[in-house]
Amino acid sequence: MWLLILLVCVLVWAGGTYWYLFSKPSPFTVESVRPPGPLELDQRKRDKVLKQGFTKEKIPKNLDAVVIGSGIGGMAAAATMAKAGKRVLVLEQHDVAGGCCHTFTEKGFEFDVGLHYFGQLHENGLLKVAMDQITEGQMEYVELPQHFDSIVIGDSEKRRDYAILSGKTEMEQNLKKIFPDDVKAVEEFFKIMKVTARKIHYLAILKLIPQWLALFLLKSGIADLFSSVFSLSGMNATEMNKKLTSNKDLHVIFSYFFYGVPPKDSSFMINALMLHHFKRGAYYPKGGASEIPFHITKVIQKYGGSVLVRAPVSRILVDKNGAAYGVTVKKGDEHVEIRAPVIISNCGIFNTFQKLLPPEIQGKPGIQSRLDMMRPGKASFLLFSGFDATQEELDIVPNSIWLFKSNDMDAMMDEFFGMSKDEAPENIPMMLITFPSAKDSTSQIRHPGKSCMTILTMVNYEWFEDWKDTRVRKRGDDYHSYKMRFGNCLFEWACKHFPKLRDKLVYQEAATPLTNMHYLSCNRGAIYSADHNLDRFYAEAMARNRCDTPVKNLYLSGQDIFSCGIAGALHGGLLCASTVLNYPVYIDLLFIKKKLKWKKAKEAAKLAKQKQH
Repeated sequence: MWLLILLVCVLVWAGGTYWYLFSKPSPFTVESVRPPGPLELDQRKRDKVLKQGFTKEKIPKNLDAVVIGSGIGGMAAAATMAKAGKRVLVLEQHDVAGGCCHTFTEKGFEFDVGLHYFGQLHENGLLKVAMDQITEGQMEYVELPQHFDSIVIGDSEKRRDYAILSGKTEMEQNLKKIFPDDVKAVEEFFKIMKVTARKIHYLAILKLIPQWLALFLLKSGIADLFSSVFSLSGMNATEMNKKLTSNKDLHVIFSYFFYGVPPKDSSFMINALMLHHFKRGAYYPKGGASEIPFHITKVIQKYGGSVLVRAPVSRILVDKNGAAYGVTVKKGDEHVEIRAPVIISNCGIFNTFQKLLPPEIQGKPGIQSRLDMMRPGKASFLLFSGFDATQEELDIVPNSIWLFKSNDMDAMMDEFFGMSKDEAPENIPMMLITFPSAKDSTSQIRHPGKSCMTILTMVNYEWFEDWKDTRVRKRGDDYHSYKMRFGNCLFEWACKHFPKLRDKLVYQEAATPLTNMHYLSCNRGAIYSADHNLDRFYAEAMARNRCDTPVKNLYLSGQDIFSCGIAGALHGGLLCASTVLNYPVYIDLLFIKKKLKWKKAKEAAKLAKQKQH
């Protein structure tokens, strides 16, 4: 019986694969990638691309799709569809495109908002191939030093500093050298990491095949015959860490990419994947994070689409049959109606279902069922600091620094998030320090003599909720005093590690959950979107959390589809485009990756032959 079922599944897979590969033209080609042009330094020319204000006259005719939100998930979906011949309009409520990839400049200092660095951009890496396709090869990257992250646990005389290195073998070997008594634990961790990294595409496939088939494969146990990744996805990080070792410092290293969820409530697989993401190197966009939306916008425009800002979507239009057919954009006192056969929302599942859908649709069981699968994410707090000094004068570094007051992340995070509003500001237990100006080789050309620092930590939205009905920049002295209690605590902690910062500080601003909500439309100030708790990553939950929705013609993209971060959101965009086009664009990316590898191998062989002669 099981052999018959397996045979049917293989036949379905083979037939589907053949149809996918040969029935539709590919949106991606090797030929579409061209050598990158010179960096555009003229801010007026950049603004013409990134700050195109919304007007009725700028709406393209005969739209194939509207995308709500210009974060990397929405832009990736839009660019992929554009390259497949679709005319796409991206609508952004902020005054600049890019979402968490946008940058802002104040007092001559440029700050990134959400992109601090990312990985898998080595030659012919899958993410590099994908980025080359949606920017048509115009992005360049600065490879950061091999020591790309520092983890600091404890303070004063009990402080421990650990260097995290990139490299196919160096990452593991370095940790084994640092923890000689835990060699087996490190080896087992990297063994599991390797399995998850190599088989993670199986979980993505669950979102692309029919849901009934995905659930059948999981519930019947057939999926587990193919890979252990389906069971690994639901493994608790704290429990797995304890099975590997009793060393709590090593527990932190296995789970140090904090996103608001303590390890006891998070997926071991996701934490391992985050570290694996940087195994082949860490990178930063040459020219800054805004280079990403700058070049993707040009691709969308090339195929007849547009990216318009100051275009807050007020409603997703749904007809009497329950199908989405357009959106309304608030323009002054008017609500401008824009129609399209496909609506893609990149503004998060909670904003989409609870704010943009008509009330009568919000209450439908299918919508509530999808909402019940998720819970709001933890909010972020960012501190932006500018200094009138160079990297050398400040002794700052290009690697990121992750600081933890304790090596018990579960207890530390539970205690902090359980604090009252008044207790919290002076008791921050963890933070990330990053210096964008030290990462980007063009920073001193674009902003000579200046350096900047961004600090990130996680907070409760409720601590700032009293000011939710106030206007941005007019929230009052009590709000400013309260947020700067957090800001001052973070800055003083940073100065312990970089003491030269204090005397050169000339600009500082803090972004609270309310700031994130205003500029980024983050639900409850969560820049990582919906909560990344363990329940979300069980294989069955991943199969149900799809790009298509109970509302016909309405699709979701971004971080809520797969995982958080720039790479997670980009994959959310690719999965969304695959769903809308009914074509798995990953197959094209893998073919291109193979072609490029073959090309490189041929060139190497040719060069070796020439040397012999």
